[in-house]
Amino acid sequence: LLDKTINSYLDVWLGPRDPRVKGWLLLENYTPTFIFSVLYLLIVWLGPKYMRNKQPFSCRGILVIYNLGLTLLSLYMFYELVTGVWEGGYNFFCQDTHSGGEADMKIIRVLWWYYFSKLIEFMDTFFFIVRKNNHQITVLHVYHHATMLNIWWFVMNWVPCGHSYFGATLNSFIHVLMYSYYGLSAVPAMRPYLWWKKYITQGQLTQFVLTIFQTSCGVVWPCAFPQGWLYFQISYMISLIILFTNFYIQTYNKKASSRRKEYQNGSTATVNGYTNSFSSLENNVKQRKQRKD
Repeated sequence: LLDKTINSYLDVWLGPRDPRVKGWLLLENYTPTFIFSVLYLLIVWLGPKYMRNKQPFSCRGILVIYNLGLTLLSLYMFYELVTGVWEGGYNFFCQDTHSGGEADMKIIRVLWWYYFSKLIEFMDTFFFIVRKNNHQITVLHVYHHATMLNIWWFVMNWVPCGHSYFGATLNSFIHVLMYSYYGLSAVPAMRPYLWWKKYITQGQLTQFVLTIFQTSCGVVWPCAFPQGWLYFQISYMISLIILFTNFYIQTYNKKASSRRKEYQNGSTATVNGYTNSFSSLENNVKQRKQRKD
């Protein structure tokens, strides 16, 4: 009864759904997606309280497998989206949801995996909690994870192909880099060689700007793709740019400023006359928080 009531309201507000996804796993009703999101937020709230007086778990082996799995899934989605767009002759400036022929169905199938991957990615936060890395559970992290699953449920029901492909394609590519980085960082011996974390954040910001540009093309040169979805995507990308820019400034600019001050005060560790900033940073981190992995 709840599903029927919710579906009737959604159909009135948003119009008829795309029949091509009728009966697909988790797409028939909004209730499961909503429940998963509520459970996620409850775990974010209660998890750190539960772990407060407990020792952190290492999870090293599981993390390597988990991040490798998401890296491969992201690579698969990126490849399939690029080839599907090529096969369907998609228009970069504006692409409707019914003119790509069989390529549209290929895009829809891949974007369902993209939607489902947002449920899998809830595990990112779970690992932060059990490893007691609570400083990584930021407003940005929770907002991004909690909203993406819900947004893509609606996308998959009303605009599961066409102009929707672009942001998912870029995001899949960024996730190949991001989850491969996380997988390697789970191996302590690899951490000194991982220098590109900052550039992943820069890539994410570039992705949002490019998505706004491509989405805006559909507004300026419209086609049969619903305009309301384009305006919503632009608004959501702007919110992510604001939050990710703030994260970048807090994480990298202030950290660089702190290092300069340490150097000026003569407190930076040196080896053979050369600044060993990595060693200094590692020692500071160890002093703040002892880790078992």
